[in-house]
Amino acid sequence: MTANADIKAAAKEKHVCLWEIAEALDIADTTMSRKLRRELSDADKAQIFAIIDRVAAQHADQIAATATN
Repeated sequence: MTANADIKAAAKEKHVCLWEIAEALDIADTTMSRKLRRELSDADKAQIFAIIDRVAAQHADQIAATATN
């Protein structure tokens, strides 16, 4: 199985791009890709899952805002 497949699957499921996660972490998207090559610690994964949830919620808010206009 691929390293960090759970992170990649969660991001894909919630329509969050890896570059958006990188931006939230204040790192380059290429650095994010390199980080995901090796299994991350549980603490790092928890941080990234929280970011995925936050970005997905922001997407939902943007969609709702454009739907009401």
